[in-house]
Amino acid sequence: MTCLRSIVLALMCVLVSLTAAAQTPPAQTPPPDQPAQSDPDARVDALQPDFNLAALPTTLRMPVHKLSFRVTHRFTRSLGQGDFGDLASDFFGFDSGAQIGLELRYGLMPGTQVGVYRTSDRTIQLFGQHSFWNERDGKPFGLDSIVTFEGGNNLQEDHQSTLGALVSRKVAGHAALYVEPMFVINSNQFDVAGTDNNTFMLGLGGRLRVRPSLYLVGEITPRLAGFDPGAHQMSFGIEGRAGGHLFQLNFSNGFGTTLGQIADGAFNYDSWYIGFNISRKFF
Repeated sequence: MTCLRSIVLALMCVLVSLTAAAQTPPAQTPPPDQPAQSDPDARVDALQPDFNLAALPTTLRMPVHKLSFRVTHRFTRSLGQGDFGDLASDFFGFDSGAQIGLELRYGLMPGTQVGVYRTSDRTIQLFGQHSFWNERDGKPFGLDSIVTFEGGNNLQEDHQSTLGALVSRKVAGHAALYVEPMFVINSNQFDVAGTDNNTFMLGLGGRLRVRPSLYLVGEITPRLAGFDPGAHQMSFGIEGRAGGHLFQLNFSNGFGTTLGQIADGAFNYDSWYIGFNISRKFF
């Protein structure tokens, strides 16, 4: 019931935000006593409304000295477990346990953002991301680098690091596509003899804007070389934006939300789990 109450509360917050956004007409010009927004990073990017897809990062830039907060929630009951009656009795998975994550992101300097993310299995991920190219500046595509360091038991064991590049391209004013090669160091936490210790994976994803504030998202992260257990993690979902809030309902075949967890792969291609993300920009 705790998980059910949490999602009901989250939905109520989103509905209140959507109602407020609908009742407040957009300002065409700032009031005379307020300066125009001079930092382009603080303006709404209609095709990149968030710093993540479902789990993979995007190339959205963070304004200097601003904050963003994100909650991830993955219910642990497979939607294919049992028959429809069993699924309905568990309120379509909402009555099950969940893996929850909390993230705080900060704009350190122009083009550079840092953050910390912790999941309820006591994994902590520290990350830094820097933007080299941005389509807003006339470049043919967006290009970021990302570096992470994570570990289990509150960063005390099972340490992993990820080095990656994020490449984005906006298409026809309606979609943003992503190609993200990443190298995960020490992805093999079990030290199985005769297996690789690292993983090279390729994040592929996109976000399609179907209405001014409504989007469809999808991603897959195949492992191309190295440690490659289980199935590749895939996610798809629908999301809505209201001001600085964004709510996403998603479906995944795994629980991975850190880059190290994604490198561990998903369970299989037959078990799918419902989840959601909520993010809030403080700018």
